[in-house]
This record gives sequence, C-alpha cells and structure tokens, in this order.
Amino acid sequence: MISGLLMALVLAGSAPADSPPAVGMEIHVQGPSGHLGGTLLGAPGGTAPVLIIPGSGPTDRDGNSPLGLKPASYRLLAEGLAAKGVPTVRIDKRGMFGSAAASADANAVTVADYAADVRSWVKAVRERTGARCVWLLGHSEGGLVALVAGQEAESVCGVILVSAPGRRLSDVLREQLRANPANAPLLDGALAAIDVLEKGKRVDPSTLHPALMPLFGPPVQGFLISLFSYDPAVLAKTVTKPMLIVQGQRDLQVTEADARRMAAANPHAKLVLLPEVNHVLKAVATDDRAANLAAYADPSLPIAQGVVDAVADFVVAGGAGAK
Repeated sequence: MISGLLMALVLAGSAPADSPPAVGMEIHVQGPSGHLGGTLLGAPGGTAPVLIIPGSGPTDRDGNSPLGLKPASYRLLAEGLAAKGVPTVRIDKRGMFGSAAASADANAVTVADYAADVRSWVKAVRERTGARCVWLLGHSEGGLVALVAGQEAESVCGVILVSAPGRRLSDVLREQLRANPANAPLLDGALAAIDVLEKGKRVDPSTLHPALMPLFGPPVQGFLISLFSYDPAVLAKTVTKPMLIVQGQRDLQVTEADARRMAAANPHAKLVLLPEVNHVLKAVATDDRAANLAAYADPSLPIAQGVVDAVADFVVAGGAGAK
C-alpha cells in the first residue's frame, strides 16, 4: 500500500541508502492468511514493552522503504530505548516484508485491519514477555492506527504519538501537495481525487495523470477511503489511558499545529515539542528543505536523542508525566 504522508514528498523518488539490519529476536503472530512478523529487542521484565507501529506506505519494521527512504528510524529508536531498559517490538505491516504471508494483497487493507493486527500483537507480546500491558507507539500514519487500536484499552498501557497528524489525513495530504512546488502540474488532479475519496467514493482512473497513479490508483483507493474517514483528534479525545505526543518542529509533513490540536483534544496528554527534529526523527539544524529531506535516506545519522528520552522517560514513569 502506497499512502499519502510520505508519497506527497517523494513523487520524484530519492536515492536509496544501505541500512544495517537490526539485532533482535524474530517473533510472529497469526494474521488473516499467514503470520505477521516483528522484532523483539530488549530484555523483558523491566518496563512494559513498546509496540512500534510503522507509518505510511511500504515502510518496514526498521522504518525503511523500497521507495528510497532509508532513515532506519524505528530500528534506531528501538536500540535507543533498549539502552534505557525499555523493550520494544517493531512490526511489518500486513502483506509486506516479514508479514507478506498474512495477506495476498497488501493493498486490500483498511485502518481497522491494521488496528486488528495491533491488537493481535498486544496479546502476543503480553504472552511472550509476561507484561501486564503494552504501550502503543505510532509514528506518522501509525499514530492513527494506534489511536484506533487503543480504543480497546484494557491491555494497553497508553498511547504514544510521534510525528502523528492531528487532522484528517486528507487535509494533511492536501497541505503537503501544495507545499511542494514540484507538484504544481499535478496539483489540480490530485486535489480533485482527494475530494472524491474523502466522500467515500472511488476515483475514475481515466481521470488521473499517470504520475498520480501510485498515490491514487485503483489498488490503493479502498485504503485511502478508510484512511480519510478518521479524525485523529476525535479519537484522541476518547483515549482514557496515558498519552504522550512527541512532535519535531522541523517536520515537513506533520506540523506543530497537528500536535497541539491533538493535545487540546485530550487535555490529560503530555506534549513534547523538539525544536530541531524532522519527520523521520533525525536532528536537523537548518531550515533548508533539501538538507531535511537528505536525512530521509541516511541511516548513518543517529536518531534525535530528545525523541528517545521523551519516550523512555514517559514509559519508565508509567505515563505519570501526563497532565
């Protein structure tokens, strides 16, 4: 499934980079037609484990994508948390990578399907580690999945939203498309497609420019209809467990306003703003867009320490830092 949060910035592609494999224990849970794959890192028995839910598109458990995105953000986050005594499980999405056997068609999914898989993971992680509950950490679009899955919160410690949109994803995608001057020739067609999908209808592929097919083609339209139907702030309002919102202020895809909208919806949430952190959780010391995007393809750049500290402190405290 190729979805909006990342594709809006990379319609032209970007150069791939090599990323070393993460060290950890391979674990599985049963999916619809085969197993879902994940990596457990860190020794159980200390804090409750954190389930890292990946963001949009074909993003793997390490935070990388065959589209040329190689920041290794989730692997680096997991390693940083393990160093602070926080175990993690990071997962591949249904139908992709280590979870390819779970669905014959990775595009034939909905947000509700991903949330169901997260609930299966929570059950399996609790059984594997003996933990009473599991933290749900959703990055980017994964934040929406965490919010949906977290509505059944008995075995969920709390919800951690990292670079997660606070508006409908259709609105976020419109903003991202408008922000990139390279999209100008395709903008009218893209915005028209979003309008149709937002109404729960499918787009006639004959009306789409070929360059827009990866983003709005027939295979992904069902998922986009599902995605656009949720308002994250409405979901956040109903979360009763501890909630942490972590937002980088150099994020080109999700804004501080998104984070503040989420925090306003749930006054008990803790909001952490990190001044020099971008969407893939790397430190960026400049406003230069090209330099920011270069971090998307560089696994050698360490994860911003502020992200690790914010998540670890919250988890170790059991969410006690929430308002």
